[in-house]
Amino acid sequence: MNIEEYLRQHQKKELLRFITCGSVDDGKSTLIGRLLYDTKVIFEDQIAQAKNETKKYGTVKDEEIDFALLVDGLQSEREQGITIDVAYRFFSTNKRKYIIADTPGHEQYTRNMVTGASTADLAVILIDARKGVLTQTRRHSFLVTLLGIRNILVAVNKMDLVDYSKEVFEKIKRDYLLMFKDLRVSLPYKKYKAQVDFIPISALKGDNVVEKSPKTPWFEGLPLLTYLDTVKVLKSEFEAFRYPIQYVNRPNLDFRGFSGTISSGEIKEGEKIIIYPSKKTSTIKKIIPPLNPETNLERELKRANAPMAITLTLTDEIDISRGDLMVKENQKPPKFNDSFEAMLVWMDEEPLKNREYILKIYTKEVPAIVSKILFKRDVNSWEKIEAKTLELNDIARVQVDLGEKVAFDLYEENQGTGAFILIDKVTNNTVAAGMVVGESTKRAKKRIYTESEIALNRFIRQHFPEWECKAIEEIE
Repeated sequence: MNIEEYLRQHQKKELLRFITCGSVDDGKSTLIGRLLYDTKVIFEDQIAQAKNETKKYGTVKDEEIDFALLVDGLQSEREQGITIDVAYRFFSTNKRKYIIADTPGHEQYTRNMVTGASTADLAVILIDARKGVLTQTRRHSFLVTLLGIRNILVAVNKMDLVDYSKEVFEKIKRDYLLMFKDLRVSLPYKKYKAQVDFIPISALKGDNVVEKSPKTPWFEGLPLLTYLDTVKVLKSEFEAFRYPIQYVNRPNLDFRGFSGTISSGEIKEGEKIIIYPSKKTSTIKKIIPPLNPETNLERELKRANAPMAITLTLTDEIDISRGDLMVKENQKPPKFNDSFEAMLVWMDEEPLKNREYILKIYTKEVPAIVSKILFKRDVNSWEKIEAKTLELNDIARVQVDLGEKVAFDLYEENQGTGAFILIDKVTNNTVAAGMVVGESTKRAKKRIYTESEIALNRFIRQHFPEWECKAIEEIE
């Protein structure tokens, strides 16, 4: 097989993104290091360096190599034997390509764990066979389900330290399923369905990681890598067409197209569409995919579906710009409102303030304020807590009021048009990530003021106090 044929086959492989999470010292980084080592994607110099550092830090006794050192790259991670930042690694088999996110187990790094899980299709939750289901197990199970991950693999690790006991494995399995049953009641989603599977492993020894281990003859399931190669990834059943406009393509006077990536559903030539927020209607004239890399020639399609990146042309000249949302006329319409309720993960060192932020949902940016904190959720016990503000790593159900009406869907139905971030207008930092869980029944009375309105109001009050001027107190 020549290199061109190999690359073509590799390009056609299905991509699976998964994360490893769980309690501290459950062996997340060790498992990933073992996978990379056994699938032979680690270079000899990396292996030699890991062997040297294993001796330097003394992290593993009577072993040739500490596989966690193949993943943990920060000096502080290696010194402490913990994961702090999200580490992404890549490998492939004959059936699939993989992107792994190794996420921290510490509660103080919850935002890093959420970042890694936000794009994952599957979560591997590790449990130490000696300790069973812990508080961190509960926390990470809550987070991955809150982020809409529907495939969960519980890897019961360190089976070598409990003599590969079937009874220990079965008890952890029962405890986790009982916990997960209670967890689903705490979720803000009505239609959430998940597949939970269990595998007994030893990441350090390699048992049931790439090949089935003879030390667990009682286990009838698949080893971890075979499971990843064959598992059917559960996706949302949302079929309505959603197409956020990313770019208005205007190369010359005779062409005007609208480029973007289909978030969900499919579109065909000749179908009628509606543009939000204007609610103007038109008909699809042409569907143009990217240039063919082999021939460098333009093509046209009769139909396209998610997650294809395309350019669409319409039969009518209507005003469309970046941030608009295109939907099909005779399908379920998006929700269209200037307020909604969301689960918000606060990710900034500065606490939530009563001021205006920039909300970015798909390609749309709009001013927004968090007008009400309905309750904060304890990620360890799942209990509701009253709160007046949000600190780093807090998760809460809030009401968000927008500067204008925006089209959106519920996160449990369509993550592409139901997820958003909040951006600080001064620092441009991403301060929060959110999932839309419902429409607000009543918008808060506070109006969102522009920066120029605030500045003008402040100037008048300072220099012309005798003038009657309504003070804008709520966001200053």
